[in-house]
Amino acid sequence: MNKKDKARQTQAVRAGVDTDSQHGAVMPPVYLTTNFSFAGFEKPREYDYTRTGNPTRDALAGVLADLEGGFGATVTSSGMGAVTLACQMLNPDDLVVGPQDCYGGTFRLLNGLANRGLFNVRLVDQTDPNVLAAAVAEGAKMIWVESPTNPLLRIVDLAQTKKLAESVAALMVVDNTFLSPALQRPIEHGADLVVHSTTKYLNGHSDMVGGAVVAANEALHEQMQWWANALGLSGSPFDSFLTMRGVRTLYVRMQQHEKNATSLAEILSEHEVVGKVYYPGLKSHPGHQIATRQQLGFGGMLSFELKGGMAAARVFLETVELFTLAESLGGVESLAAHPATMTHATFDKESLAKAGISDGLVRLSVGIEATEDLVRDVLQGLEAAATVSPR
Repeated sequence: MNKKDKARQTQAVRAGVDTDSQHGAVMPPVYLTTNFSFAGFEKPREYDYTRTGNPTRDALAGVLADLEGGFGATVTSSGMGAVTLACQMLNPDDLVVGPQDCYGGTFRLLNGLANRGLFNVRLVDQTDPNVLAAAVAEGAKMIWVESPTNPLLRIVDLAQTKKLAESVAALMVVDNTFLSPALQRPIEHGADLVVHSTTKYLNGHSDMVGGAVVAANEALHEQMQWWANALGLSGSPFDSFLTMRGVRTLYVRMQQHEKNATSLAEILSEHEVVGKVYYPGLKSHPGHQIATRQQLGFGGMLSFELKGGMAAARVFLETVELFTLAESLGGVESLAAHPATMTHATFDKESLAKAGISDGLVRLSVGIEATEDLVRDVLQGLEAAATVSPR
């Protein structure tokens, strides 16, 4: 059966299976070696040094490219390594237009590099077509997109953004970490590069750190490969193995993540101590229609505002038992975070206000535990938060 004829879920499960010609191992071996011998003088083999190329890492890169529908993927040592790699396409005086409520690490890196004069940055509300168009018209060379954004889950129209990118010959880069290729494939909507923190849903078990950049065409892929090797951004073979193991269950995990998140979003939207729920699966979400059009599902991430502000957030987070207070997301276990003091602590007060990140905002990475247990736990937290919320 031709690979293109297989469903992506099948490709994810079968990637690398039964390809070991030496011993017949069903699962592909992990190549932990630093270097590879030459067949002879001036006779290099396919691989010579693991920073440059490694069979285990290449196996992961292959399946990620297939799932995203790209030409090729470059696996990095972290999600921020992937962001750094994509930024190599920018030159001094180039303008990158990003989302004002982007991930805190991306905010820190973009602004840090801009402060060194490596390029210019404009962070805007990309859900406002007029605001985005005006920023891009200033001569953008790259449009950096998060859809959904982190942590407010705003939805950006990818097809419309691609038109803006084409109007100024800019690259369109999409961070697809929140949804994974199981629920969104940005290249089908015009993305030139797709960035992942593979630490999150792709691995799914919170036991490694990694990233990837999937390129839509050969020329971009070659540049990503060159810069990853030159800068030493390549991912380790063992982390690649762990990610590939996680990818095999990606599709079934995402179904349960979404089922649980949908149930919690509906309960939160009706609770008296909650001011607002950010989950694109709700019909009340401003980006619901766009999400329905460009996504295959709504994912396991949601955020909500507690009317009692930081005091209520503190009580909620100290009361829940099944939501571990920790950064990161996308694992099988449920996590809770307070963006203003955790994931987005690098934002100053003005940037937090501009992004819409309040002291009462709580972000949940909803795991794959039993739905009824998560519901019970969240209700328990909300009841506690009610004691410090305005009535």
